[in-house]
Amino acid sequence: MIREIVLDTETTGLDPSDGHRIIEIAAIELIDHVKTNKQFHCYIYPERIIPETSIKIHNITNEMVREKPRFSEIISRFLDFIKDDILVIHNAEFDLKFLNFELSLNKLNKINNKVIDTLTLAKSKYPGSSVSLDSLCKKFDISIQERIEKGHGALLDCILLSEVYLEILGGKQPNLDLNRDKTNSYSIYQSREDSSFKRNKVLNNRLDQKAMLNHKKFLNEIGCMNSWKGYYKKIGLKKGSNI
Repeated sequence: MIREIVLDTETTGLDPSDGHRIIEIAAIELIDHVKTNKQFHCYIYPERIIPETSIKIHNITNEMVREKPRFSEIISRFLDFIKDDILVIHNAEFDLKFLNFELSLNKLNKINNKVIDTLTLAKSKYPGSSVSLDSLCKKFDISIQERIEKGHGALLDCILLSEVYLEILGGKQPNLDLNRDKTNSYSIYQSREDSSFKRNKVLNNRLDQKAMLNHKKFLNEIGCMNSWKGYYKKIGLKKGSNI
């Protein structure tokens, strides 16, 4: 079992060395690349004013975080959530720089988890293409309408990134439906058949009526008769066969 944590932050600015701080942090759990219902999310009081230039990006105002906990008050819960598991972050250098700064202020060690940077991963897989989160969402047909309307948000970006990450790894596996009705499978195949491969002379059926009726009985026993109806209608059986 592989446990990964998709993580994102929103901040007051670009660099903690300029006095900027985290104002929102979110993390969601993936088990074997599948999102679970476990997540960590909170807004944080940064102990400073949020500049208007930053507010325009994430729409997090000073009023929204004024009564929120300080980072020191949520550290334990955050570290308990991520544990020592793999972190999946888009542009990991940015988020880790802020997280490690906050940890250092509280005299705690830097994050030592293994990190998968989806920005680096995407650059390697799609050289020459834009690999911003928005661009990757568009590439994989993942809706960013809420991000456009509400601005960047750590929790929303985690959700989007979890879908992008799955696509970068190879995409969603199709559902296996072994019980689906194949009634039309024969006719669908025939409609797609290239006429250039059709025989000029139809081959005679080598199966006698008894063999076909035994086969029909077997198909009924295993519940697969629907898949063969088109075939039997094409070759025909004598009256009384009930196919």
